[in-house]
Amino acid sequence: MLLKFAFDDFISDRRFNNTTESNIRSYKYMIKPFIDYCIEEGAVNVEDVRRSHLKKYLMMAQQKNRKPNTINTIILRAKAFLNYCVEEGYVDENIGKKIKTQKVDVKIDTFTDQQINQMLAFYRTQKKRHQSYSSYRNYLIILVLLGTGIRRKELLMLKWDDVDFKNQTLQVHGKSRKYETVFLTDKLTRELLAFKTFSSNFLKNESEYLFVTNKNEPFTINTIDYVFRELKEKMNFKDVRVSPHTFRHTFCRNLVQSNVNSFTIMKLMRHENITTTQRYVNLWGSHLKQENDKHNPLNNFEF
Repeated sequence: MLLKFAFDDFISDRRFNNTTESNIRSYKYMIKPFIDYCIEEGAVNVEDVRRSHLKKYLMMAQQKNRKPNTINTIILRAKAFLNYCVEEGYVDENIGKKIKTQKVDVKIDTFTDQQINQMLAFYRTQKKRHQSYSSYRNYLIILVLLGTGIRRKELLMLKWDDVDFKNQTLQVHGKSRKYETVFLTDKLTRELLAFKTFSSNFLKNESEYLFVTNKNEPFTINTIDYVFRELKEKMNFKDVRVSPHTFRHTFCRNLVQSNVNSFTIMKLMRHENITTTQRYVNLWGSHLKQENDKHNPLNNFEF
């Protein structure tokens, strides 16, 4: 089987298995250059590919100063493709199965309370000064991200029909392509209701989506990225990435540091397994020692 045809079949198989388009793009972006490299090296067929090809390609990526996370993604994507080739009977063995991912220094960005107050104050000022839809919308985006921990794509897909004001919940189209329930606080529910009224008055035709452009067009990934690039320039934070996912991390950190149990955090974050949640608990759990020192039962006894 020609390598390039095997890759085309692999992509078709991913689509058949309902893989998201963002993951499809990731497979193409990460694996296609590796396949081109193999072909240049004379490995035209799947059975011609050796472990040495993958190792040399990864070494080249290192020499180009690709980040460990990126290299690990290449390894995982390549393993998935090669495993598919085994399943289809193109080869007998996955030549990448013994190649290990690199150790990565864990640094997860979160916002400080001061930074959050600074961002909210900026949009509040813009909202009062200009009375513009975009200022109010961006202010609400910050509140929704901070108050729910939802992902960027989930935010973009939110419709007013997904908001249950009575029961104070959102229905989000989650990572696993199913609708999931997210809870709203009293304050966030009131803010959303006020924003809905404002949006109805501002926009000529009320949109089904929560967040739209001034032209009443649904937000896209490019639109939301532009909003956060602009916010980054205005805030000029030196030590933190200004992005929707940083708000998600901040939401999670606050749960951990408020001594919420791991199972509850997993449910609120909608992690697929407790292992992911535990990673965050281990990262931010130093606060737990302080709580233990403060509330330990031994504090009540003389000895």
